[in-house]
Amino acid sequence: MTEARDRAAEASRPTGTLERHSPVGTQRDSASPDPGERGTGDSDGPEEAAALLRRARASVDPELRAALASLPGMLGRVAQYHFGWQHADGTPATDNAGKAIRPALVLASAGALGGPAARAAAVRAAAAVELVHNFTLLHDDVMDRDTTRRHRPTAWTVFGVADAILVGDAVQALALRLLATDPHPAAAAAVARLADCVVELCAGQQVDTAMERRDPHEVTLEETLAMAEAKTGALLGCAAALGGLFAGAADEDVEALDAFGREAGLAFQLIDDVIGIWGDPRRTGKPAGADLAARKKSLPVVAALTSGTPAARELAELYTRPYEEGTEDLEQTALAVERAGGRDWAQAQAADHMARAMQQLSRAVPSPEAAGGLLALAEFVTRRNT
Repeated sequence: MTEARDRAAEASRPTGTLERHSPVGTQRDSASPDPGERGTGDSDGPEEAAALLRRARASVDPELRAALASLPGMLGRVAQYHFGWQHADGTPATDNAGKAIRPALVLASAGALGGPAARAAAVRAAAAVELVHNFTLLHDDVMDRDTTRRHRPTAWTVFGVADAILVGDAVQALALRLLATDPHPAAAAAVARLADCVVELCAGQQVDTAMERRDPHEVTLEETLAMAEAKTGALLGCAAALGGLFAGAADEDVEALDAFGREAGLAFQLIDDVIGIWGDPRRTGKPAGADLAARKKSLPVVAALTSGTPAARELAELYTRPYEEGTEDLEQTALAVERAGGRDWAQAQAADHMARAMQQLSRAVPSPEAAGGLLALAEFVTRRNT
């Protein structure tokens, strides 16, 4: 783990790759009763994660499409557009519906603790988590005034703010309905946990938006990390925990899976914040430096602001002024964050939180082979680059 952390701190890009000699073990057998959820060797991490994501998308898409088809009129049309399944005029499309990380976590957790039968039983739960995730995206795009997502205009820029907000509300309702009508014995506990998660992530989002109105020197790193856990870590933790519930796991294992997802979620957010500053728009689907232009107090920015360096003072001065389009503002601001240590700190912290995630995973799933799919997904969230 030290090697992985050192590489993340030294890398010029946020690869954050975690070595397979993690706390869940160093070797995994190539044979597995459920190859879609289990490890297949030390060298196949990226391929394994990609296969899990594809399989998760194939499993949940029918549930998602059926749920969205139940929405009336414009609600359904806007939702289908947001998911990439329709163009703005309502004609069919085949655009990107997202990476499916959260449903993949649900299914991998269920498979790790309950095998193929549990994984199959958890498909509706996985779809519910993906619906909640997209509810947050629809609302976040409005609040952040983001104009691009997944390489296409955001829903609110096409259909208006009111429709985007209402569709987000409807999509969240669909998620809760999916679980509430699921006959599985774990469904009641799952819907309660998901509802609690929605409250927590909304609280995190509220803190995030409130931070944007505060002076740069007033925001602490501790509260920013707490906000990130609520805003991002909570849903990944919930996803992993729901898989455990549908596998019939013991309470302590479900809580360990929740903690695993939260730590992985923090690592995810740290790398996402790095990409938000230094990401390549051709890969991210978002304008370069969008977070800096909006003067967002993301984790690398707050780490830089609180570093006590001359670059931190320069950054604070830049953040007190509105973004000036057509100038070198973004380049100067990104350079100040980097010189103040924000980028290196974020990458090192991402590796550290991944180490903690692996420790929690080893509590819930002691077998390295059984934990392989979850390990591959956890590695995936910090393997992304700019």
